[in-house]
Amino acid sequence: MAVLRRTLVLASALTGLASTQTIKQNGRVVAADETTVPVAAEKIQSELVLTDSVLAQLGSQELSNVTLFDFADNVEATENNKRSLFTGCKTFPGDKLWPLQIVWKVFDLVTGGALIKTVPVGAVCYTNNEHYDADKCQDILDHWTESATHANDPTSIMSPLFQGKTCMPQNGDDGTCELGGFPSYAVNISTVAQIQLAINFARNTNIRLIVKNTGHDFLGKSAGAGALSIWTHNLKSIDFIENYKGFDYSGPAMKLGAGVEVGELYAAADKYGVSAVGGECKGVGVTGGYIQGGGHSPLSSIYGMGADQVLSIDIVLPNGRFITADETHHSDIFWAVRGGGGATFGVVTSMTVKVHPKSVCSGLTFFVTSGNDSLANVTTEAFIAGLEAYWRRFPDYAPVEGHYGYSSVYPRFDGLPGYTWQFHPWLAPNTKLTDFKTTVAPLLAEWKEVGFTVEPEFFEYDNFLTPWKEHFPVEAVANADLRTGSRLIPAKNWEDPALLNQTFAVLEDVMQGSALIMYNIVGKKQQGIDNAVNPAWRDNLFYVIVGSAWMDDSTPAEIEAANKAITDITLAKLRSVTKGAGSYLNEADIAEPNFQQAFWGTNYDRLLKIKKEVDPWDTFWAPTAVGSEGWYITRQEPWLPTQNGRLCRK
Repeated sequence: MAVLRRTLVLASALTGLASTQTIKQNGRVVAADETTVPVAAEKIQSELVLTDSVLAQLGSQELSNVTLFDFADNVEATENNKRSLFTGCKTFPGDKLWPLQIVWKVFDLVTGGALIKTVPVGAVCYTNNEHYDADKCQDILDHWTESATHANDPTSIMSPLFQGKTCMPQNGDDGTCELGGFPSYAVNISTVAQIQLAINFARNTNIRLIVKNTGHDFLGKSAGAGALSIWTHNLKSIDFIENYKGFDYSGPAMKLGAGVEVGELYAAADKYGVSAVGGECKGVGVTGGYIQGGGHSPLSSIYGMGADQVLSIDIVLPNGRFITADETHHSDIFWAVRGGGGATFGVVTSMTVKVHPKSVCSGLTFFVTSGNDSLANVTTEAFIAGLEAYWRRFPDYAPVEGHYGYSSVYPRFDGLPGYTWQFHPWLAPNTKLTDFKTTVAPLLAEWKEVGFTVEPEFFEYDNFLTPWKEHFPVEAVANADLRTGSRLIPAKNWEDPALLNQTFAVLEDVMQGSALIMYNIVGKKQQGIDNAVNPAWRDNLFYVIVGSAWMDDSTPAEIEAANKAITDITLAKLRSVTKGAGSYLNEADIAEPNFQQAFWGTNYDRLLKIKKEVDPWDTFWAPTAVGSEGWYITRQEPWLPTQNGRLCRK
């Protein structure tokens, strides 16, 4: 009966039949609006949070629908209520239980006006809708491939393929802009309380909940049709702690809001005379996504993964409660969030991470093209020989010297036979240029012997920020005709000459149809650190990203073939020579077979157990996330998993 009563009350609240849009103040019933409804938050220490007393006060004032914001543990604690009150699919626009507009108005009021009804970023280019604006459209088109265009919008993502491509600005003259996989609403987060309100509301109404920081995700995890999105991008606080004291660590640290991006972190670290572990892409959100995936870094071969740096985590759990997790408090959550994937265990508001001494960085860059024409630097035969010579020496570089070799090989853009190899860059942290040159001298000598003639440009700086700004490329995003995936190639492949030759043969085969983004890197195991990072990172020596592309005018059959190729052909070849290894979940193939093993290895069972304990309602879901196998998206091709459909239980 308790479950039935709760369901009836909830249905009444959602349909707006339980009460009108009013609030009781000083014995008088007045209209509920921005002047009469207090923001649902209480200041505790330095945070504005949602508390039981705040909800009780709103209830005493008879604010409509306030029960929709209750914490999970305030709902009847029956055995049945440990599971969702809803079965089947998440509540979707048009359903009888989808909240009416007055309910969304209450949500907006209690969050202090933070609710945003989604207008796709490309809508300004569509001549047939009310949002058309020629000047804004041109600005969007001019900056479409830049990370900031999508990070600074409440709902845009950098992988429009997985949104469904339903409002691409390039199609504005002759198309129709639709929401597709964009969420219905977003909450512009500035306080912890707003996150709590959003989580409680989504859980209590059975609405799909997603989390977006920058939208910088290769799998479109920040998209979701009919969803409510928690947009954490504006949580930009950075606090330097000169002498942090915690469990098994004393030293410098930084507390980072969930919206801090890599460039902002590196600039702050340089300002305070330290080095920080972050990503190589300039628009990545550090604690709001990157670290949850593990976080590989130009400094990983020395200091380990981004997740290895975390000292404490401020997070709102699926039950709506705000906690701080570390080695001694909520240790399971602390373990899981560091590498267990985003949009799974809660919403991070900030993390405190250790930082390291500022030091010298050296390295090199070069650009070389192969072929038999006048534009080529070397023959293709010499090119392959030079590439293999470099690969064979990987055990000397990342694991021994702490190097980070970041380069790309791709077929020539001019259509002629051959390849281009670009180093951007080969980085040697904590290494003087004279020592770096000594290390690479044998390779340069071998290159000369095999006819791979190249003149590297060497560099040396007294910090990490400058080479990162000067030599790392600006990433182009929002390519809607490309699928990518990744693979970790373990050090054991170098211990077996036959397997190593087989590995090289596979890589050279893959190169004929795909660009090959290459990293000589190891996620160095840090003493005393235990977290959910894929164990394959600790044994890694070579990390590669590959892709499969098509054209705007490709036929449906060609598009299907290209999408299937990344999973069933290209990555299948790489899996064949890396049995038992894995992939990097933040830059993975969305259709990765047995993603549980590929992304987390032996950690998956523990992660799934924690997920079920902390989120028995399945409040959080994302493609390929821990526990995602129990759900599916309707209305999609089996070879292209998008977020443009209803989320349903299997």
